[in-house]
Amino acid sequence: MKIDLALILTSLAALTGLVWLIDRLAFAPKRKLMQAEGEEIAEPVWVDYARQLFPVIFIVLVLRSFLAEPFRIPSSSMMPTLLVGDFILVNKFAYGLRLPVANTKVVPVGEPARGDVVVFRYPGMGPDDPRAGADYIKRIVGLPGDRIAFRDQTVFVNDQPVAKKPDGVYVDGSRGRDSMTGATQFEVDLGGRVHKTLETSPFSSPRAEGVWEVPAGHFFVMGDNRDRSEDSRYWGFVPEQNLVGKAFVIWLNCEGWFCSGAFDYTRIGDTIR
Repeated sequence: MKIDLALILTSLAALTGLVWLIDRLAFAPKRKLMQAEGEEIAEPVWVDYARQLFPVIFIVLVLRSFLAEPFRIPSSSMMPTLLVGDFILVNKFAYGLRLPVANTKVVPVGEPARGDVVVFRYPGMGPDDPRAGADYIKRIVGLPGDRIAFRDQTVFVNDQPVAKKPDGVYVDGSRGRDSMTGATQFEVDLGGRVHKTLETSPFSSPRAEGVWEVPAGHFFVMGDNRDRSEDSRYWGFVPEQNLVGKAFVIWLNCEGWFCSGAFDYTRIGDTIR
């Protein structure tokens, strides 16, 4: 079950702020008056907690909702750009300021561009899809109105093949199913945005091939690990209102949940292109 941290923070900020405000307006003046008359009346513990917690929770909520939000990469779908265990920061105002919980855009700032690496809420493949609303990360390949095709391991944008050239054999330190050692690495020029992708050979998936017309208000996204990414080729387009923000930097990399494994300090501070 997905934990809605934005809802939790908003609720806690509202609760602690309300408790503090009610006490300040209704009860604190009476306590001060009684204390002035010589009575020993202490501030209730729950009011003290609310007064101290509200500013902290409110600041975290504002920073997370309007500036930057941290995410952890759980899968190999964006290799070699992002590795399993990368902790990234996402720019929350790159595509407009949105209200927490409601996700309603209140201040338009910028527009998504082809080649952006974005975090979004998975639109789902139907009303019963348990993954709907989960946070996904992919690269924008198609903008509204674009014609996208994928065949023979080549992406076409508006009937033009996306330029790519071999960039050696990829070697990584991952183990088990996440290892992509031996895959062919490519340097891809997606409309002036150069990045790396991986492909295994041979690869065949009829479901991944096709032609798509991107509707208004939607985006076509793909993972950089072309053959191990479940993306718009399989489940369709990402609505604009599902965008969370633009990924821009890696601030930590470590193995295992709660960073119980090894750290990779070389990735700290790497920008996401």
